[in-house]
Amino acid sequence: MFVLHLDETENRFNPDWVAQYIALIDEVEAATGPKALVTAGTGKFFSNGLDLEWIIAHQSEAPALLDAVHEMFARVLSAALPTLAAIQGHAYAAGAMLATAHDYRVMREDRGFFCFPEVDIRIPFTRGMTALVSSKVSPQTATNAMVFGQRFGAPDALRAGLVDETVAAYEVLPAAIAQAERLAGKDSATVGAIKRGLYAETLAALRGADGNTLTESTFVTG
Repeated sequence: MFVLHLDETENRFNPDWVAQYIALIDEVEAATGPKALVTAGTGKFFSNGLDLEWIIAHQSEAPALLDAVHEMFARVLSAALPTLAAIQGHAYAAGAMLATAHDYRVMREDRGFFCFPEVDIRIPFTRGMTALVSSKVSPQTATNAMVFGQRFGAPDALRAGLVDETVAAYEVLPAAIAQAERLAGKDSATVGAIKRGLYAETLAALRGADGNTLTESTFVTG
């Protein structure tokens, strides 16, 4: 059982953060025997998504960061082991996409929002991001979440299929671990092969160049 704790306040995605997360995925996938991974937030935020301040200050490096974020989503989505997100606080924008990439999501029932606010901050979704969200929820939920920017509290997120379970705050991590323990015995090679087939189009979209870029002006004016 592997538990990856997100404990850097808002857990915004910059190059160092993403590289460290991918390195930890590498470590987990290299482990032998039955295994599962829980990504657990701490504090107010599970993740608040892209580090927009870093992007604005490093405009020329933003495309490389976006590629790395897409690859992070792809690695979680196709990981050859069960993956679970323990969402104890807000999951916003690309942070909500990271949670979505996991196989199973447990959310705190009484506080926190699951939200894709890109429409309100004028940052369009890339093709890969669109494919990721669309691969996990119904068209109506995708419309409400992405086109309308609806904020989902835990009960609404559960009804919409954005999360799989809601529990009290103190039960979020234990519930995710309990579910992970039930799933950890699955054969890793088989799990990985099934995911690569199930999400083949989404993985191609995340790893493709077409439609996965945003202009510098997006982050200046957005």
